[in-house]
Amino acid sequence: MMNEAEMAAAGGEPSAQSGPDDLFNHFYTEVKQIEKRDSVLTSKQQIVRLLRPGSSYFNLNPFEVLQIDPEATDEELKKRFRALSILVHPDKNQDDPDRAQLAFEAVDKAYKNLLDPEQKKRAVDVIQAGREYVEHNMKEKKKQLKKDGKPQFVEEDDPEMFRQAVYKQTMKLFAELEIKRKERDAKDMHERKRAREEEIETAEKAKREREWQKNFEETRDGRVDSWRSFQAGKSKAKKEKKPRSFLKPPKVKMEQRE
Repeated sequence: MMNEAEMAAAGGEPSAQSGPDDLFNHFYTEVKQIEKRDSVLTSKQQIVRLLRPGSSYFNLNPFEVLQIDPEATDEELKKRFRALSILVHPDKNQDDPDRAQLAFEAVDKAYKNLLDPEQKKRAVDVIQAGREYVEHNMKEKKKQLKKDGKPQFVEEDDPEMFRQAVYKQTMKLFAELEIKRKERDAKDMHERKRAREEEIETAEKAKREREWQKNFEETRDGRVDSWRSFQAGKSKAKKEKKPRSFLKPPKVKMEQRE
């Protein structure tokens, strides 16, 4: 079974009849067809591309969102953003403003990420890691073919197949990083919630102790007065108590015998 990242890289939910490679190849072909006719894409086509199934993962790659090469200059990036943002702007798509707004936000987010040197470097590093992963696999496959005495040719030797493999691996890496980020965020949120609950409990405990101490101080004089009154009452009762009288038995006269 595919994990979430593999499903994202494959283009959405896998069907019972199609494997991950079939799904990916279908989607990759569709993407390349879109890229080839990019210059004549309509606003609606761009919105469909940006909101296609699995877009929450596909759009993690800002270069893919803007359909621009990682080596593009800042000026080329700026021009591309302007052209694409105009195409998908809600004002230009008043018949579908909600979807247009979502598409525009995806474009805007990708552009802002690439304006941030750190975010741009991260995206470039992910793409480079995808390429290196594919190149490493190619070498390992060729080593095995050589060991088996077979021709050292793999399908990735075809430039188009190599691009597909890099594209697929890159999307998987972006998806995996996003999943890990969400897991960290969920963990951090849980820790912050737990810390906040402990903070509230500590504050309430301190408040209860202050209130107890305040009540203790406020009632101390009353308790002292009550004790003094009690002691005074005991002393008075002791003084007023009469001494006990004891009855003496009568003297017995001895009888004299004659």
